[in-house]
Amino acid sequence: MSKKGIIHIYASHNNTKILLTDITGAETIANSSGGEVVKAQHKEGSPYAAMKIAENIADKARERGVTEVIVKVRGHGGNRSNSPGSGSEAAIKSLTRAGLRIVMIENVTPMPHDGCRKKKRYRGKKR
Repeated sequence: MSKKGIIHIYASHNNTKILLTDITGAETIANSSGGEVVKAQHKEGSPYAAMKIAENIADKARERGVTEVIVKVRGHGGNRSNSPGSGSEAAIKSLTRAGLRIVMIENVTPMPHDGCRKKKRYRGKKR
């Protein structure tokens, strides 16, 4: 019987964080972020950093016997950018190369229902 897990990928434009939990989402098995693999701060959100993080997470998953994963991708959301950063695709590719079987990929970026007001420069001119 293959053990399942959930991989949460938070990919903003400045950083990428990956968290591996059990199927309930309650117990954290492993987590990692861009600052652990690159020295320069401006490279934390790069696809290379995301690829290395995903390799580390996949190794830890195999140690715990996790072979099948559900991937939940999240951008920043709210009143900022809703699209995930460039690290999300690279991380997913790296997970499949590392031998994990991806069952489902889901976008869980929080979307406002017309809540917070945007910053002044993004609000558009009133004519």
